[in-house]
Amino acid sequence: MAWDAEVAVVGAGAAGLTLAYRLATLPSPPRVLLVEAPEGRLRPPERTWCWWEEPGGEFDGALAARWGRVGVHGADGRPLKREIAPYVYKMLRSRDFERWVAARLGTAPSVRRVEAMVDEVCDDAGGALVRGVRADGHPVAWRTRWAFDSRPAAALPPARTTLLQHFRGWFIRCATPALDPAVAELMDFRTPQPERGLSFGYVLPLSDREALVEYTEFSPAVPADAAYDAALRHYTGAVLRLPPFRVLSAEQGVIPMTDGRFPRHAGAHVFRIGTAGGATRPATGYTFAAVQRQSRAVAAAFAAGRRPVPPAPYPARALAMDAAMLRAVATGRVTGADVFTGLFRHVPAERLLRFLDGRTGLAEDVMVGLRTPVAPMLRTVAELPWLRRRTGIAHTATVTATGRAPLRRER
Repeated sequence: MAWDAEVAVVGAGAAGLTLAYRLATLPSPPRVLLVEAPEGRLRPPERTWCWWEEPGGEFDGALAARWGRVGVHGADGRPLKREIAPYVYKMLRSRDFERWVAARLGTAPSVRRVEAMVDEVCDDAGGALVRGVRADGHPVAWRTRWAFDSRPAAALPPARTTLLQHFRGWFIRCATPALDPAVAELMDFRTPQPERGLSFGYVLPLSDREALVEYTEFSPAVPADAAYDAALRHYTGAVLRLPPFRVLSAEQGVIPMTDGRFPRHAGAHVFRIGTAGGATRPATGYTFAAVQRQSRAVAAAFAAGRRPVPPAPYPARALAMDAAMLRAVATGRVTGADVFTGLFRHVPAERLLRFLDGRTGLAEDVMVGLRTPVAPMLRTVAELPWLRRRTGIAHTATVTATGRAPLRRER
């Protein structure tokens, strides 16, 4: 059969763009069809991604900011600032990432970019079929050897526990210097805490006057927009005591935090990537680093002539620990603010960040686990095998303004 391309990549967010870029840079690149949504409601607005890695990463030239120190405030008000060497916490705006990738794909003859609203991606005659509609209403279809679908699923998978990480952030500019640009405040628990779940502030300073300031909750439901603005006014005023400032822009989103199993196979020749393929860490919401790992692995499989199955983004043991944490927080057996504050206070920063990335060994995981409330966590672990997985909620967890999740991610 004559294929329209060897690979179809559906969606041009972080996962889709990264995979297209990785494939284009192979010594013998496959022909790639990158299908992105036309301008309009299906194309996501600008987002922000954050993650940690060593200095000198390939995206460093496109970063909006980076920090070598992070801060946490406990609910008791006590501050903690930590050096995170050898890592750096990095912030990347989606517009800058898209430009960075576009500049490289623009000179890659193996990649063809098209626009369509995709309705179906499925197996077809020993390959994959992508069906959609162009912006002018004309139906289109492409047949490829493989397809990688990054579109959010219509519903979350069955799970024992599902929380939503929902947030609203303001990009602000203060009238006078008021911020420490050397420190990223990852979690500030001096916010009113919900009965179940947790809330925190999040401050990424871009200078001594400008920052992204967010209010975040982990909870079962999403409140009205007015509640976020009220929470942000309280946080910037009563907690941070910032001088007068202007809101330059806003971001808002919802990220699923679930122990549901995201299938990476949608057919013999169709795979899911990104959040749809399980790249969002269940207990934190971080996504961007896992997207990079998945895309590198898929590209390496192509280079070696292997079946290009996206690998599991996180080890099974890390997902099991996340399932226990989600359940313990959702049931109120542990106080999320105390758990995360304790981890940052008592676990070496380098080890904690590797743990949050799923890159620690068994002995290190046990040592981290001993820094959580042991009795309620063990009770939760014991009950998990007996809990029934329930059908997932509708996927309202598409990010409506950013793709960065606060304790992360990345997001």
